[in-house]
Amino acid sequence: MQLSVIILNYNVRYFLEQCVLSVQKALENIEGEIIVIDNASSDDSCEMMKTKFPQIKLIENKDNLGFPKGNNIGVAEAKGEYICILNPDTVVAEDTFLKVIARYEAISSNTGIIGCKLIDGSGNFLPESKRGVPTPWVAFTKIFGLYKIFPKVNLFNKYYAQHITENESGNVDILVGAFMMMKRDLYLEVGGFDENCFMYSDDIDLSYLVLKTGKKNYYFHETSVIHYKGESTVRDGTYMKRFREAMQFFYKKHFKKSFVFDVMMQVGSFAFSLLKKNQQKNSVREIDTYFVFTKSNLELKLSKKATYLSDFNDFVNQPQKSIEIIFDTTTFSFTEIITFMQSNKSNNLSFKNYLASSEFIIGSNNSNDRGQIILL
Repeated sequence: MQLSVIILNYNVRYFLEQCVLSVQKALENIEGEIIVIDNASSDDSCEMMKTKFPQIKLIENKDNLGFPKGNNIGVAEAKGEYICILNPDTVVAEDTFLKVIARYEAISSNTGIIGCKLIDGSGNFLPESKRGVPTPWVAFTKIFGLYKIFPKVNLFNKYYAQHITENESGNVDILVGAFMMMKRDLYLEVGGFDENCFMYSDDIDLSYLVLKTGKKNYYFHETSVIHYKGESTVRDGTYMKRFREAMQFFYKKHFKKSFVFDVMMQVGSFAFSLLKKNQQKNSVREIDTYFVFTKSNLELKLSKKATYLSDFNDFVNQPQKSIEIIFDTTTFSFTEIITFMQSNKSNNLSFKNYLASSEFIIGSNNSNDRGQIILL
């Protein structure tokens, strides 16, 4: 088997359904498998998987075991030469796995993990797609925003690996756990995700462990994946506590203990987690008009009149209006949808996907907010 896609789910039933549908399409020309691990969700995620995807391996954990252990359980069941760690709040393009595997095999036998270009639900690039090792200094430049002030200065621009742009491929140190592809043997060699960390710094730790073997991690920009991101975590007091613990875990594991640095990191991680928490506004966007892209006779029951189009070229933006665009995922490919989102991103546009399989509309207007699900 060539590829095992590992999806760890926790209470995102509708995003999980969309993710699995996109992965199924992306695996049509690959000998692959999907393994879904559920961390004791209280919604009907497991029932949905059993009903709609009975052929897919589902592992039901009795407790929320955290990101590292949940993924390690999935990888232990994997049979693929390659594994892809994938968040449930993602959408992959139909060509994503084919392109990433082809690049993996073409560049070097010394390749560790490959990540790809991640965009949010508004089509905007997510800078955490590529990062540097957050050494004490690099973490300092991030926490205090120096990377924004001096984006072209090597001393300050390492956190988001700004030595390459979002539209360039190349070696980077750290990749994000929303999408990580690597050889299964390498994952097992480094011990997988460290189960002493519940979540948040696990992808940094795994990337760093791979670097320590002498291999190079790689950012690949030629395929894009939607990562709704804000859906994964409710940024409450528990979030802040776990985020601070995760950052302190990584530094204690990999860097020499220093009282000054320890104090700085405690203050910095608290400030950073507080900032992240406050970014989650969950604002409601008032829509002036809808555009629905479909090649069928689809008619959706929406709150306002919609214009139905069958060709992307027929769309003309009206910047003075708040427009929501809805894609019929039955008649348009995820590759087409992702390409359109990136090409047409604008402050007055929001994007949602319609899934006929369960009659719902899904998406997110902001990477810091929870996603929106409309049941029809």
